[in-house]
Amino acid sequence: MVIKIRPMTKSDIDDVIEIENLSFSVPWSKESFTMEVTKNKCAYYIVAEADEKIAGYGGFWVVIDEGHITNIAVHPDFRGKGVGSAIVEGLIDLAKKKGITSMTLEVRASNLIAQSLYKKYGFKPVGRRRGYYQDNNEDAIIMWKYDM
Repeated sequence: MVIKIRPMTKSDIDDVIEIENLSFSVPWSKESFTMEVTKNKCAYYIVAEADEKIAGYGGFWVVIDEGHITNIAVHPDFRGKGVGSAIVEGLIDLAKKKGITSMTLEVRASNLIAQSLYKKYGFKPVGRRRGYYQDNNEDAIIMWKYDM
């Protein structure tokens, strides 16, 4: 399976929303993604295409010289096939091109698969946000990558 990473466009948003709804208990709205892609000058989003379908997506906000990853998700049909790795690599590559010196994200304390993926790319757990997730009051693990 060939995975192609490219910038997210407005025409991708319906597919992205499908993945978002399948992946998160409190999904972002179509309007949120549309604003991010069309109006937020600090936001950068990518999609992963596989088998001529949107298999996943990810994005980050630039805050001075830091990249704050907002979301990463992979369609259930494409999980465990390298799509998540391709998205993380794509975000890191794009961040480097934008002059980012470090990146951060929050991940559910229970999401050990995602934490393992992020660790593979040099993200390290540095803290915890207690009760961060509104749907079940779960803690978030704060992870940083400094060696950009």
